[in-house]
Amino acid sequence: MPYVTISTVRGILDAAQKKTLLERVTDLMVEVEGQNNPDFRRNVWVRIEEQEPSHWSLGGMQPTSEIIAGMFGTIGPDGVRVAR
Repeated sequence: MPYVTISTVRGILDAAQKKTLLERVTDLMVEVEGQNNPDFRRNVWVRIEEQEPSHWSLGGMQPTSEIIAGMFGTIGPDGVRVAR
């Protein structure tokens, strides 16, 4: 039974992107580990773990919510990305 954890910075993925990512990673695990057996799907756990931007560093730079919003757009309370 595979457990897949995807770690990301909070605010980068909207609800639709998370749904797509969960579905496609599950499909890949069924294909690779489950050898395309559709019954294997019910054994695949995929989790997206979001952490605050201040918990990350890339090249010594810590992203802020403002930097993330400037690059990807903001996410509304409904989980949908707000157009920039």
